[in-house]
Amino acid sequence: MTTRTDTTAAQAAQATPGTASARPASLTKKIIAITVGNGLEFFDFAIYTYFATVLGKLFFPAASPFTQLLLSLATFGVGFVVRPLGGIVIGSYADRCGRKAAMTLTLWLMAAGSAVFVVVPTYAQIGMAAPLLLIVGRLVQGFAVGGEVGASTSMLLEYANANNRGLFASWQLFSQAFSTLLGSLVGLVLTASLSHDQLLAWGWRVPFLIGLALIPLGTYIRKHLDETHDVEPSRRGARSPVAQVLGEHRRALVLGILMTAGATSSNYISLHYLTNYGVGVLKLSLSSGLWASFVAGGLQMGLAAVAGIASDRWGRKPVVTIARVILLVSIVPAFAWLTAAPDTGRLLVVAAVLTIPTVFISVTTVTMITEVFPRHIRATGLAIVYGVGVSVFGGFAQFIATWLIAATGSKLAPAGYVIVISLISLVAALKSREMSRVTLD
Repeated sequence: MTTRTDTTAAQAAQATPGTASARPASLTKKIIAITVGNGLEFFDFAIYTYFATVLGKLFFPAASPFTQLLLSLATFGVGFVVRPLGGIVIGSYADRCGRKAAMTLTLWLMAAGSAVFVVVPTYAQIGMAAPLLLIVGRLVQGFAVGGEVGASTSMLLEYANANNRGLFASWQLFSQAFSTLLGSLVGLVLTASLSHDQLLAWGWRVPFLIGLALIPLGTYIRKHLDETHDVEPSRRGARSPVAQVLGEHRRALVLGILMTAGATSSNYISLHYLTNYGVGVLKLSLSSGLWASFVAGGLQMGLAAVAGIASDRWGRKPVVTIARVILLVSIVPAFAWLTAAPDTGRLLVVAAVLTIPTVFISVTTVTMITEVFPRHIRATGLAIVYGVGVSVFGGFAQFIATWLIAATGSKLAPAGYVIVISLISLVAALKSREMSRVTLD
């Protein structure tokens, strides 16, 4: 993979004015800088889900264990409500003032949200104010992440050329997988080294403290990035990027949201929900659930670049269609096999089975959406699509899946949710334009 990256980096240096003088080695460093910074930011956002059962006990103690999990996952979903707003504000800022400035802003906003989790008292200490403060922290984090994806993915794509955009965009998903792997690893270490009482008393704060401490590192790394989007003087008095996206690119907007819906629902079910599904529904240990996320994150890291290269070689639509069909035919048998005799081994196998097609879906989808918007509104367009799609269909995927189990009495209900959304997403992908061979501005 290193050889491919270095080779394509030399080609990508010719693709954009902002990187015209970049050597392959320096371009590789920039990709790493974006990936690491993005991963650190998503780590802060993602670790909440690994401690959802613990947070439910501390911040919603009056409820039953199942309701505690439901309320905790609802709070997790709240962070997604403001993602579209973050996408509009920060995405527009990235298109008007540059990618680098926007990406630095999102890091410090994430730091502010994470700081809330480090210091917030529990329900036993301040009552209802505790879950309300928890929600405030999630809102700030969600606002930051809503703008991060548009700016960072646009920058990655603008380093590439027509032959390797899928590969370069795949680093966005690689960084999210990195955050999943790191978060689950921290969770595994804590659950193995601390008693249950210690985890409830203070251990759950440690991952948020680690995430907060890593923010300055991300800021330092991004300080050395070159800007890929210098705003042209002729565009400084033009309509706002938001107005242009909503007024001139409505078809791309709708299709992009529907494609994102399928990618994000399968992504959050396979990478995040299986932890809570294993603990709250199948009654497995927390470490078993964390191992499932660890396996899923590792597979996504290992396959992200493969998925990007595949879409560069064979086209976006063929890759996303095949991957979507594989997921559709495998998810019900996978859940049925798992629930028939729940154990850690089966949970890990199911995590792998669901993650493999999901990686190809996610990488190809984010590339397709980013390609369809012109440079001067690219960050805004992607941020709005991603923010709305993930907020509605991804952020509440865990909550909806848990609620469906309670409403239907079937432990297979999460599979049904993914199937319905996936079918809609597949139709949207087939109606989208194939851009893999088109030279972008």
